[in-house]
Amino acid sequence: MAYVPRYTADAPDREAVDAMEGPVVLEFGTDWCGHCQAAQPGVRAAMAAHDGVRHLKVEDGRGRRLGRSFGVKLWPTLVFMRDGTEVARLVRPTTARAVAGALESIDPAS
Repeated sequence: MAYVPRYTADAPDREAVDAMEGPVVLEFGTDWCGHCQAAQPGVRAAMAAHDGVRHLKVEDGRGRRLGRSFGVKLWPTLVFMRDGTEVARLVRPTTARAVAGALESIDPAS
């Protein structure tokens, strides 16, 4: 998988996320959020070196259960998972280096 440019309202449920195998990055935010927009160059650059990582961009907000189940309070929040288990988390990352470091924790072979 590759970098996903837009957030989607079609989020899987928590049970489906917990059952996902391999490395997964869940990114919570919205397309109109300034912090989310500012983080995208770093996220895109870091994801380029990790083609095997599944990237899910989930639109978050009031009434969105998946974000609440992960305790998301600020956007963007990136949750790095391996085989359904959270390994790392970044809130409002500002550099590709920070994202790359977290990606290494779930996808060290790339």
